[in-house]
Amino acid sequence: MSKELLGALDVLETEKGIDKQIVIDALEAALVSAYKRNYDQAQNVEVNFDQRKGDIHVFAVKKVVDQVYDSRLEVSLDEALTINKGYEIGDDIKFEVTPKNFGRIAAQTAKQVILQRVREAERNIIYNQYSQYENEIVTGEVERQDSRFVYVSLGKVEAVMGRQDQMPNETYRIHDRIKVYVTRVENATKGPQVFVSRTHADLLKRLFEQEVPEVYDGTVEIMAIAREAGDRAKVAVRSNNPDIDPVGTTVGPRGQRVQTIVNELGGENMDIVEWTDDEAKFIANALNPAEVLDVIFDPNNERACEVVVPDYQLSLAIGKRGQNARLAAKLTGYKIDIKSESEASAIMEADQAADETASDDSAADAPVADDTTTDTASDETPADATTAATPEDAADTTDDGASSTADVASDATTDTTDNGDDAE
Repeated sequence: MSKELLGALDVLETEKGIDKQIVIDALEAALVSAYKRNYDQAQNVEVNFDQRKGDIHVFAVKKVVDQVYDSRLEVSLDEALTINKGYEIGDDIKFEVTPKNFGRIAAQTAKQVILQRVREAERNIIYNQYSQYENEIVTGEVERQDSRFVYVSLGKVEAVMGRQDQMPNETYRIHDRIKVYVTRVENATKGPQVFVSRTHADLLKRLFEQEVPEVYDGTVEIMAIAREAGDRAKVAVRSNNPDIDPVGTTVGPRGQRVQTIVNELGGENMDIVEWTDDEAKFIANALNPAEVLDVIFDPNNERACEVVVPDYQLSLAIGKRGQNARLAAKLTGYKIDIKSESEASAIMEADQAADETASDDSAADAPVADDTTTDTASDETPADATTAATPEDAADTTDDGASSTADVASDATTDTTDNGDDAE
C-alpha cells in the first residue's frame, strides 16, 4: 500500500497539479478521524505519514503528571523517566498505538481523501480557467435542452443558458456549434457553474471586436448599444482618429463586416450611428433612418425631449411597434416624444393663440383700473377745491364769486352722487 500511495501522490502532483503536501496533510487529518471512529480513542491522537517509505504511524500523545487520573491522556513521571531521564512534569510523550489492521482502514481513508482532493482540484482548475473567460465570447456545442436551460459544452465544463438568454428567433439543436457570451462563473458546491448568453448586449460588442480590427485596437470605440435580441439593435460608435469614419469602418466595404455579425445572430438588423457630444445631434442620429427636423429639450426634465420629424416620416421614426423610438431612447438615455411637423406647428399656433388671449385679457383689465383711479381722483378734487376756495370767497365777497362758488359746489355734489350710484 505504501508504494501505491506514494505513486498515486506523484501522479496527482504531476498530472493534476495537486501539491503532494496538501494531500498528505488532508490524509493525516482523515486518518486521525478514522482511528477515533474505529477504535473509540480519546482526542490525543496524531498520525504521521513517512513520505520516504510511505508508512503510516499512529501516536497517542500523553502528558507527564504526578498522579494519573486518565491513563489514555496522562502518564506518571516515574514511567516517563524510565523512557527518558530528561522528561519533566508537563511534557508531552508520544506512544505509538498503530493497530495491526490499521492498514486496511488507512487504505480506504487514503482512497477517499485522494478522490476528494482530485475533485476539488479539478473544480478549482476549471473555475480558474473559465473565470478568465468571464465577459468574453467562447464557442460551444449544444448538448441538450430542457424547459429551463440549453446546456452548452465548453470542453471541460457544461455551461447553462437560461430562457432569457436564448434568442427568440433561434432553435437550438444537439451538436450545433454556437458562440456564447460568458456572463458569470460561480464556484458552487457541486462544481463550477458557467452561465452564458446569446442576448447580452456585450455579445454584440465582442463580435464587433472580432470582425473589426479598428474596434479591437480602440481606434473606433463602441460607446453604447441598445438591443432587442433577434430583431434589431442600434450601436453608437465614435472614432478616436479624425481621419477615420467610425460608421463606415464598422459597416465595412459593401456592409461585409456588419453582415457577418448579422448572420451570426440569425438575421438581427443593425443600425450603426455616430456618437457625438452634441446631445441634440446624437438623438437625431439615434433615430436613423428617419430624418429629424428639430430636437426640443424639456426645461422641466433634463432627460426628456421632443423630436420633430416630417409628416411622411413619422411612422418611420416611431418604427414598427414603436421599436425605433424605443431603441433610440435606450441608446441615448432620453425619453423621446416624437411629433410630426404639422402636429408640432398646430401645437405652436395653439400656444401662440393662448398667449395672445392672455395678453388681451391683461390689456382689457388695465384700463378699468385707470378709470377707477381717475374717477376717484375726480371725485375728490371738487370737494377739495370747494373747501380750498371757501376762505378766498369769504375774503373777496362779490355776487359773481358767490354764484361761482355755488355752481362749483353744486357740480361737485352732483358728481359725487353720480359716482356713488355707479359704485353701488
